[in-house]
Amino acid sequence: MNQSINAQVMTPNEIRRAGIQVLTQSLGAVGMVRFLQQSETGWGDYTKERSQWLGNPALEEVRADILRLKQDPNNRLRQRVK
Repeated sequence: MNQSINAQVMTPNEIRRAGIQVLTQSLGAVGMVRFLQQSETGWGDYTKERSQWLGNPALEEVRADILRLKQDPNNRLRQRVK
C-alpha cells in the first residue's frame, strides 16, 4: 500500500478497501476474513435498546435472580458467582 495516502481525506469506503487490501496481503484471504469476523461492529443502539431487553427490574428482583442462579445446579457459571 502506498505510504503517502492521507487517510484523513479518504472516504470510509476507501479506508475500508485499503484496509482489506493490506489485511489480505499480510494475512491471506482466510486470515483477512477471520480478522473481520472478530472485529465487525454491531448495529443498533445498546443504550436505548437495553431497557427493552432488561426492563427496569427492582433491586430485589436482581438480587433474587442472582441467588436463584447461584443455587441452580445447571448453571455453568455457578462456581464463578459464589
